[in-house]
Amino acid sequence: MAEKVDRRVRKTKAQLRRGLARLMQEKSINEITVKELVDEVDINRSTFYLHYTDIYQMLQKIEEEVMEEIVQVMEAYPIDHSDQNSVMRFIARFFSILDDNKELFLAFLGPKGDMAFVEKVENLLAARILSPVPANSLKSGTDAAHAYAFVLNGCVGMIRSWLSSPARATPEHMAKLTYSLIHDIFQKYVGKIYPALSEPETARQKPGHGREELHGYKTDLPGASGRKADIR
Repeated sequence: MAEKVDRRVRKTKAQLRRGLARLMQEKSINEITVKELVDEVDINRSTFYLHYTDIYQMLQKIEEEVMEEIVQVMEAYPIDHSDQNSVMRFIARFFSILDDNKELFLAFLGPKGDMAFVEKVENLLAARILSPVPANSLKSGTDAAHAYAFVLNGCVGMIRSWLSSPARATPEHMAKLTYSLIHDIFQKYVGKIYPALSEPETARQKPGHGREELHGYKTDLPGASGRKADIR
């Protein structure tokens, strides 16, 4: 009986999550009401309040769940920068998360989305994938800093384009494409500063980070907006 109840709760939360994602593609979170959401998914207001206190708390919980899923992938697929395949396996799994949460990420990346959360995800991923790059090598105004911003913003645009495509390539294909683009750009602009990214076999990094380090990761790498991020 408990299993049946749990399944029903998961189904209700999934309905609300999809409904919120659809509404967020049309309007900002400040404009969405509980009544509008429950009408969208055809459930009672009382059912919504069994799980969430309001729309803002619901969005916060969803973002926490998504971030936790990404952290779990980081733990399950540690990156060894001397091994190209380990990097691509991690990127492919991340694209699988995007694929599984297509409507939600399209909402986050849309004009009405939560760009603060998107930037938090960006910097968490950059801190992992680009960890061999010393932060002081990306000083503002340098070619390396411009290349980094180009890669970061380009990846966001590519993800948006991929999620919007009716016939999406596989996560594995996108991982190869992403790795190739990052490798080529950093080989030219950052590789000479830190050769490990252009010649992965020349350097090794201890794979993996503990859960506490991932949740409390701080990086000096600038996000898409150019601000430094504190990943919490």
